[in-house]
Amino acid sequence: MQNVSYRPVAADCFSDDERAAVYKAIYTRRDVRDQFLPKPVLDDILMRLLDAAHHAPSVGFMQPWNFIIIRDEARKAEIYRAFTRANEEAKVLFGDERQALYASLKLEGILKAPVNLCITCDRTRGGKVVLGRTHNHQMDLYSTVCAVQNLWLAARAEGIGVGWVSIYRDQDMRHILGIPGHVEIIAYLCVGYVDELYDAPELQKRGWAKRLPLENLIFQDQWQETTSISSDLPHQDPADASLATPSTSD
Repeated sequence: MQNVSYRPVAADCFSDDERAAVYKAIYTRRDVRDQFLPKPVLDDILMRLLDAAHHAPSVGFMQPWNFIIIRDEARKAEIYRAFTRANEEAKVLFGDERQALYASLKLEGILKAPVNLCITCDRTRGGKVVLGRTHNHQMDLYSTVCAVQNLWLAARAEGIGVGWVSIYRDQDMRHILGIPGHVEIIAYLCVGYVDELYDAPELQKRGWAKRLPLENLIFQDQWQETTSISSDLPHQDPADASLATPSTSD
């Protein structure tokens, strides 16, 4: 076996500006549905985002992800039709008092975003026995979700918006994109430039939900039973106050 020596590098902390930039990306990241611009996402920029995703942590270094880039308008139209069918099914699952609000929400940017991106997880990559997945077989899925988050934060730094579409039937997406059975669909993303973002999550601004207080979600040493926190007031998002709040209409 070849001996390979690795030299550690300094784990220096970030400068104040670098640290602030990381937190700004986290706090101002939004799920974009309707703010996409027609400006194309150039290949070198898209590759930077995919490279950021590819540098996500993965258990056993199995790197189970693949990235399907969709720019073809006809293919996007197929995806949109699959979303529309599923969205009608989803609407009736909510009570009467929420159906009207649900119907008013724009929950995708499939046709408007210049780039659509399907991120998958190949569950066979690395073989039957993978370091770190021997007792928790879901770790490849969790690893791929980390890749999604990496891409999302990198996109925010580039001024590019990302929207996660989750309302579709799995078999429809598999058929349209030719995804084999051993590969799991993790995320369908709409990607494109934006010049405005909401100053808080859109679902919070539209009255659908609110951010839970962090202190109510932290336990010490073991699980603790808690009272309902659904009536607590949301905390202010620590986002850049200079961000404009766009209209929800086209």
